[in-house]
Order: sequence, then C-alpha cells, then structure tokens
Amino acid sequence: MKYTQSNLDKLEAIPEQAGYILRYERGTFQSGYCILEQKKVVVLNKFLQTEGRINTLIDLIPQLAINIDLLTDESQKLYQNIIAKLEAEES
Repeated sequence: MKYTQSNLDKLEAIPEQAGYILRYERGTFQSGYCILEQKKVVVLNKFLQTEGRINTLIDLIPQLAINIDLLTDESQKLYQNIIAKLEAEES
C-alpha cells in the first residue's frame, strides 16, 4: 500500500464506519494508538507522519470489533485485504 493521504483516508473510514470515534492526540503511546473499548474511541498519536499513521491503522484494524455489514463496499474490500494479509503472515 502506498503511503498517500488518500489511502490514509480510506483506512480511517473503516473504524469510523464501524462506529468508532477516531481521534489524533498527543501522548506517550507504546504502539502509536490507544483503544478505549467501552466508548469505542481510538486515539492515535498525532505526531505520526502519514506512513506511521497508515502502518498503525493496518496494525490496529484487525484488533477492533468491526461489523463488516456497516462498511461501504470499498471499505469492505480494504478490510478483507488487511485481514487476509494478517492471516497470511500468521501461517
């Protein structure tokens, strides 16, 4: 995946469409993000550049409880690609 603002926007849309609030804040995050499960809030480190934000979202999205039916067709394809790559890496 290329590190462009367009791809970042597509990745950001996945948790947002699934009902999560995506926020960029400053803080000392070990992995670049923090998940507040009860409030469905994802906080990303605002000091990350586009490449870091994309990589963080790719790592984060599989950990979220996402109902794929809430996603648009484009987001569903991207979500399935991310999950497929994760499963390929694990096997």
